[in-house]
Amino acid sequence: MTMPSDHDSNTQDPEQQPRLVDLEPETTAVVRGVVPLGELRTFFDESFAALGRVLQKQHVPPKGAAFGLSHGAPGETLDLEVGFVTGQEVRAEDGVVTGELPGGRVARVTHHGGFDGLGASWERLGAWIREQGLRGGPDRWEVYVTRPTADMDPRDLRTELNWPIAD
Repeated sequence: MTMPSDHDSNTQDPEQQPRLVDLEPETTAVVRGVVPLGELRTFFDESFAALGRVLQKQHVPPKGAAFGLSHGAPGETLDLEVGFVTGQEVRAEDGVVTGELPGGRVARVTHHGGFDGLGASWERLGAWIREQGLRGGPDRWEVYVTRPTADMDPRDLRTELNWPIAD
């Protein structure tokens, strides 16, 4: 077996290859909104601040990285939930409510790099779904595997893209 070298294309990384996974539904704590595209950053920042306060106050620890779940295709606005998998319900407070990530068959790929390249990775995942003779559902979500910081290199970011398959 040959190991990939540092000079090999990133597409040699198995997580960067689209694949199908079977998932169980997950209970989440989220903030919901229909957000103009130009206000996404503010919505995410305010939502995560509220989530942090509420989860700490209710003693509900996140069970993984933050995510953003979009309902339907983006237009001038995005119907969005941002939050964390918690595995338990939360009391509705400060805009934070209980939600759920869907289970079932999901097409998944990991995007390596800055958020500005996410659109191309979503398009690539959509093309792969169609090549498999499948159809993606109306909802999809991103898991922000790497928490961004102001001083990090955007190339170090990892975002897992998840697109449920319509039956």
